Amino acid sequence: MKEFKHFINGQYVASESGCTFENRNPVDNSLIGMIHEAGESEVAAAVAAAKAAMDGPWGKMSQAERIRLLDNVANRINERFDEFLDAECKDTGKPHKIASHIDIPRGAANFKAFSETLANHPTEAFKLGTPDGSSALNYGHRTPKGVIAVISPWNLPLLLMTWKVGPALACGNTVVVKPSEETPATATLLGEVMNECGVPEGVYNVVHGFGGDSAGAYLTAHPDVNAITFTGETRTGEIIMRAASVGLRNISLECGGKNPGIVFADCDMDKAIEGTMRSAFVNCGQVCLGTERVYVERPIFDEFVQRLKESVEKLKIGVPEDPNVDFGPLVSQEHKEKVMSYYALAEEEGATVVIGGGVPDMGTELNCGAWVEPTIWTGLSDDARVVTEEIFGPCCHIRPFDTEEEVIQLANDTKYGLAAAIWTENSSRASRVAESMDVGIAWVNSWFLRDLRTAFGGAKESGIGREGGVHGLEFYTELKNICIKL
Repeated sequence: MKEFKHFINGQYVASESGCTFENRNPVDNSLIGMIHEAGESEVAAAVAAAKAAMDGPWGKMSQAERIRLLDNVANRINERFDEFLDAECKDTGKPHKIASHIDIPRGAANFKAFSETLANHPTEAFKLGTPDGSSALNYGHRTPKGVIAVISPWNLPLLLMTWKVGPALACGNTVVVKPSEETPATATLLGEVMNECGVPEGVYNVVHGFGGDSAGAYLTAHPDVNAITFTGETRTGEIIMRAASVGLRNISLECGGKNPGIVFADCDMDKAIEGTMRSAFVNCGQVCLGTERVYVERPIFDEFVQRLKESVEKLKIGVPEDPNVDFGPLVSQEHKEKVMSYYALAEEEGATVVIGGGVPDMGTELNCGAWVEPTIWTGLSDDARVVTEEIFGPCCHIRPFDTEEEVIQLANDTKYGLAAAIWTENSSRASRVAESMDVGIAWVNSWFLRDLRTAFGGAKESGIGREGGVHGLEFYTELKNICIKL
């Protein structure tokens, strides 16, 4: 039986209270192990360790030395690739072939990508004439913010956690990570890697638990946490924002989405089908940037629906170890219940079920897992809950449109504003529509194509702030101006 303990000040630590909770495999609902739940004492110890490391060896280390250590961390993750892959797939149920190409290698690469970008970015400098006929030199100087609370989600546990930890550490901060209670394994395993690579004690800390009245609440309320970065649902983001207001701590929030895909009649149909398939169904639809609303220009609507249905029919559902599988279970029984409630709601609201809408028969050994069918609907009204609320499952609703103006209004008619995907071979239209989207990122003839140097974040209720490349400097450092009278 595995135990997932907290990683504090370079050591694995059990909860003083003895409180634990179960970690179950979503493939068959089997018990993986027990997770220790952090109380206020464990969170306080982790924050204290992180603060001491800032005041101690990590804070005194040169940037070049920090970057060397982070490069070693990336290399060591890849050396222990199979261990991270096994841990990630047991927690999430996702196929090995997906996690081995996305989650683990890109999770490791985050340490190198951000350290290289941040190490080479200049600050500003100005020479100023002074009233006495002399001059003054002003130049910008960046310093670490301090202790960063990292609250990471369960859909891409390693990748989205290191997306935050990588730049935080590269900028000289220390971190306390609270991974999702559903997926504790890779964040815990990373502690071993930090020790193996010689990262000083207290630089990287992990506390396990839930949100309210647990590790998440204690961490975000701690006065020695200097900034909080979070990926997850909007409701939790609002709670964190209220906690951060005490002490005026900085926040970076990447929250929910109900992302549109727009398919014009002049699109390359093969590209649009392949891209929409991925954006709606990869990782069982458990991707914050995924497409749940698809708008297709009327002349190609019927063909698009039929071809997307045929593509879904080809998906192979099965266990993570099968190299031919490209679709696994949802992350948990709780999330399965949520998604299935929307499947039932869609039919109540009058949807036409093009494909799916239920639970697949996986056989006696697997039917206890969190399996659902990939699903396509048509025929719902624009104000239907299935069309307006984030489901975070392998499903999409497809609706026809007639004009560019109409579809822009439909796509933007949501409280969210994370991402959009636009499919057209008309470059003028592509630029015009992309600029009209109320989102943080708009893809044209692509989806999930990410240059880590670019800004990433959401608009409206999809988040606050931008990370990625040099934009992370604005969150993970304090910029001071130094003025020298010459």
